[in-house]
Amino acid sequence: QVQLVESGGGLVQPGGSLRVSCTASDSTNRRFPMGWFRQAPGKERAFVASISLGGATAYYADSVKGRFTISRDNAKNTVYLQMNGLKAEDTAVYYCAGTQWDTAQSMAENRAVDYWGSGTLVTVSS
Repeated sequence: QVQLVESGGGLVQPGGSLRVSCTASDSTNRRFPMGWFRQAPGKERAFVASISLGGATAYYADSVKGRFTISRDNAKNTVYLQMNGLKAEDTAVYYCAGTQWDTAQSMAENRAVDYWGSGTLVTVSS
């Protein structure tokens, strides 16, 4: 059974930075492509970023390109989302996601997700 646990959410001022983390636990010690989605109040859950199994390839939503960076440390089973230049419209619950059978590209294009975390709230406000 795979569990994804997020951390690092909080309140940040516009223009500020924040890093959220997600640690995966799996009894079989599998590795898989991972990513982040977010859901703002009253909106559907939307793709933010995804990263390949080895970490060499990443995909981003147009709204966060140039501001957010996804990375992973496979030795720690952890994926990170570094968020810079935060805007009020980035306020949302951020969900960690994993896909066992698909790719990071499929996660970006087709919302191919097999595992979800419970989410961490990021609030951008002055």
